[in-house]
Amino acid sequence: MDLSKINTGTFDNEINKMNVFISTHGAKQIGPLIQYSNVEMNQNGEADINLQFMLQSDNFINNVQSPYRMDLMLRVKNCLFARYTGKENTIKFAYDKLGVYAFENEIELEGASYTVFVNRDDEVISADIFMPIKIEE
Repeated sequence: MDLSKINTGTFDNEINKMNVFISTHGAKQIGPLIQYSNVEMNQNGEADINLQFMLQSDNFINNVQSPYRMDLMLRVKNCLFARYTGKENTIKFAYDKLGVYAFENEIELEGASYTVFVNRDDEVISADIFMPIKIEE
């Protein structure tokens, strides 16, 4: 689901709507929540944040309509990886550390990240962060 096209409430509300959509179409959510983010420059030279949430389901849903879409598989190769465990409001430091590591080791990143929320409770989250590396062809 691409949240840039949705102008409604909180992220949790939108994720609940995704779950309802999945279940009303005869499938069940499996696996954790995945967040994709990317920053792109618009025509005015301003940064636009592309933020999307993904959920896996146990069955493929045909004829999915906007704002949702369904892909059979998502595979992202050649990434820097970090496992973050801590308070959700400090996850930014894990992204920053990956950026510093890439800079210090002359690794060029694509600019996107995938965050897999492995575990979430009131105090602590565990998340796997993947940042694709730019590969010259």
